[in-house]
Amino acid sequence: MMSDRDDGDRNGGGGDGNDVEAELGRTKASSGGAAAERATPPRTPPLTTPPAAKSKARGRGETGRGDDADAVPSAKSPSRRRDAGGGPAAGKPQTNGHADGGRPAAHRAKDRRDGHARPRRRRPVTVDTSRAKTSLEALKLSIAQLRWKEFPLGRRASCDIYWHGVSFHDNDHIVSGQVNKFPGMIEMLRKINLSRALRTMQELFPEEYNFYPRSWILPEEYQQFSAQTRVPKESGGVANLTFIVKPDGGSQGDGIYLIREPGELRLATGSQAKQVVVQEYVQRPLLIDKLKFDIRLYVLVKSLEPLQIYIAKEGLTRFCTEPYQEPNQKNLSHVFMHLTNYSLNVQSGNFVHSDSQSTGSKRTFSSVLYRLASKGVDIKKVWSDVISLVIKTVIALVPELKVHYQADIPPGKPGPTCFQILGFDILLTKNLKPVLLEVNSNPSMRIEHEQEVAPGVFEYVPSPVDEEVKVCVIRDTLRLMDPGQNRPGHHQPEGSGGGGSGAGQGEVITAKAGSPEKVKEEETADGLPSLCLKQVYPKYTKQFHYLCLVDRIATLFLRFLGIKGNMRLGPTAFRTFIRCCRLSNSALPMASVDILYIDITRRWAASTPDSREAGMGLQAFVEAFFNLAGRRSKSSLLRDQVSSLLEVCEAHLEGQAGALLATAAASSSEDRRSLSCSRAMARGSSKTPSSSSSAAANSRLCSPARRATSHDQRLQRSNRHGALRAHVEN
Repeated sequence: MMSDRDDGDRNGGGGDGNDVEAELGRTKASSGGAAAERATPPRTPPLTTPPAAKSKARGRGETGRGDDADAVPSAKSPSRRRDAGGGPAAGKPQTNGHADGGRPAAHRAKDRRDGHARPRRRRPVTVDTSRAKTSLEALKLSIAQLRWKEFPLGRRASCDIYWHGVSFHDNDHIVSGQVNKFPGMIEMLRKINLSRALRTMQELFPEEYNFYPRSWILPEEYQQFSAQTRVPKESGGVANLTFIVKPDGGSQGDGIYLIREPGELRLATGSQAKQVVVQEYVQRPLLIDKLKFDIRLYVLVKSLEPLQIYIAKEGLTRFCTEPYQEPNQKNLSHVFMHLTNYSLNVQSGNFVHSDSQSTGSKRTFSSVLYRLASKGVDIKKVWSDVISLVIKTVIALVPELKVHYQADIPPGKPGPTCFQILGFDILLTKNLKPVLLEVNSNPSMRIEHEQEVAPGVFEYVPSPVDEEVKVCVIRDTLRLMDPGQNRPGHHQPEGSGGGGSGAGQGEVITAKAGSPEKVKEEETADGLPSLCLKQVYPKYTKQFHYLCLVDRIATLFLRFLGIKGNMRLGPTAFRTFIRCCRLSNSALPMASVDILYIDITRRWAASTPDSREAGMGLQAFVEAFFNLAGRRSKSSLLRDQVSSLLEVCEAHLEGQAGALLATAAASSSEDRRSLSCSRAMARGSSKTPSSSSSAAANSRLCSPARRATSHDQRLQRSNRHGALRAHVEN
């Protein structure tokens, strides 16, 4: 299903908020409030507050100014200047009890002698929210709770974290810090690319990836779709299948419809043809109150290398607004019955906005789990299956993401590090099996909804359920990405997870499922609740490491790309890969290798008409690798064929790397020997005549002929090493 992803236009992309922010900054500056600026912010406000308290909390969160207060101090207010650590300017002692500047020097010296020196106050983390768009309100609350510093209009100096609303490329001039988007994530999570990535894994591990419905990419796979859907009729059975059609670039449920026959497809022809994904429709979903619903889970991908995945303990359940019936020809067009998209159902007259977590058309996932547990459902098993689905899906996405990442931020090039919150849309079937509907790169983080307060008059009112879930996710994502969390003495947030194997997967995220209402959270040493995000990878690496075959293929692909910033393999580089891995033989001559390259690249070029780059992309390279694996192995299972070929390639490349290292070591040894000889000759020429015999011996040892021979050998090794390196890079 499609997500309730926001397009950022409904609130002007945060522009009004920036104007208010600048006005607040000017008001505070005009009051000369140096003491107010030094004052410690109040303790963390509750996640769900009354409207009056909420407005005060948001006011406290709006601490950023339009200009960079740290970089451009005011001449009229010298007391407001700050140093790099957030303290007062030099020569201005601080006397509010938060630093040692207000204590006598003798007392500070005594503290240092006794080993009780007070820790220096840490500089607040800076967050650029100028491009946050629809997540702005939740982000402001999160920053206020963390007592960090927000820059709503950007900052001339670098910030620690940049919060982009849509894409990694919202700002192309970031050379440091952390960005909340990965390059290539939007492209990878389009419906066609996601389907291709998961179908590749289904070819290797059909049982492990059976959580994704059978799908076809149209119009290129129309013949296969038509033939495979005709099979039940031709075999004498009754065709009872329904299919859901999703436009590749659609959002918020736009353009989705159900069909039962290939002839019902609404495909344009010629240049107007648009690519769509057709999937088998899940006809028997789990129902609550006779309504179909899906689950929105928030997943943090903290890094790709090494891969780190966190899952939020709490999620949302989004209900349809019309009682469910199995699809038939009469009700296929009833979107309020079949589609769970919030953006669609909110337009229904039956949609219920509720302040309770366990009622209404949008509820917390824990309230649903509590209700299932009351009926005897093993919710630990449900969570275990959901966690497995999330990890397997991210493993399928990582190879292509690494290619995009290296193209945008090549090794050695200045650039930020990345993290991203993803929205997983999951459906539970009647037998409690989780099914992946889609993954959203820009899940909605809005914590208010639009409500008609008078005929034709709408305003945004707070949504307690959204705030309960989304503010925690953003706040704890920021805590995990805190650039100072790895510094000595920094308190690691509770619940951040470790690398151990842990207990069973079911115990990971069941703490909040014990009650439909919010359980009081335990506070950590910094006064904040324990993390709502739980690490699931690499915690469960042992259970899922065998699924990383495509990731190993991507490592080979990146090795032979050669040119930084390139994402496609040319014919010369493909031939180099074949030669270095010694895959060419009498059964596979280089002419056949060239034909294989041409056939696959032409087919992929036809299936991706929007691509302007020539060459073999990663998905095409994976197909070629599968083809080569099938030719070399007699095993009937594709994953065994691929695993065997990977071992061959990795062994040859590792051997070549060892040979290069040995050559480099020998060359270095020759250099040291030559240098030693030269020094010995120099010492011999400066000695007295009594040492002439020793000098003669050194001269014979390091004779010109011997040195020339050694030099020629080093030159030949260097030439061979340079030729091999150039060969690989090409």
